[in-house]
Amino acid sequence: MGKQILMIVGDFGEDYEIMVPFQALEMVGHEVHTVCPDKEAGETIKTAIHDFRGDQTYMESRGHDFELNATMAETEPSDYDALCVPGGRAPEYLRTHEPVLEAVRHFFETDKPVAAVCHGPQILAAAGVLEGYELTAYPAVRAECEAAGCSWVDGVVTDGNLVTGQAWPDHPEWLSAFMDLLGDEVSHGEAFAAADD
Repeated sequence: MGKQILMIVGDFGEDYEIMVPFQALEMVGHEVHTVCPDKEAGETIKTAIHDFRGDQTYMESRGHDFELNATMAETEPSDYDALCVPGGRAPEYLRTHEPVLEAVRHFFETDKPVAAVCHGPQILAAAGVLEGYELTAYPAVRAECEAAGCSWVDGVVTDGNLVTGQAWPDHPEWLSAFMDLLGDEVSHGEAFAAADD
């Protein structure tokens, strides 16, 4: 049976880290509500595409407009089974909104599944929920995560209710781990292996 999933997004969140999880989770039967502080259902956010081209950090280009399908001020975290926190530049300012932090705290206090990728753990750090966890994130925010009391792990990691990945190249493993927490049956590449025979 599909779950109700809350996804917190904002302007210049990473395009792939919003679009891909939203579509993949909906595809397997979950209902994903996308919200942004100070915006209502039907409004859009602007996404950004972050690419790695041999520089010391990523390059950013304008992504798509992404339409919100719920209004944050009208949502109750207790109505949701899980939380998804994409990365990009949005987390650096989303973490300054107290309703965002309150929503995040609910999912940790109730031990519901949480998936965060790239810069998404910045929001979790600001919410004060990372003490004792093992996690990963975009490597440039490692110090911030460790200062929040967690242990760093390279690569996708699941620790209790929390699944984290470093960036959108981790999607196959990160989404698979999140879907495991949601109770979905995930083949972990078996279908691809059969096609190669």
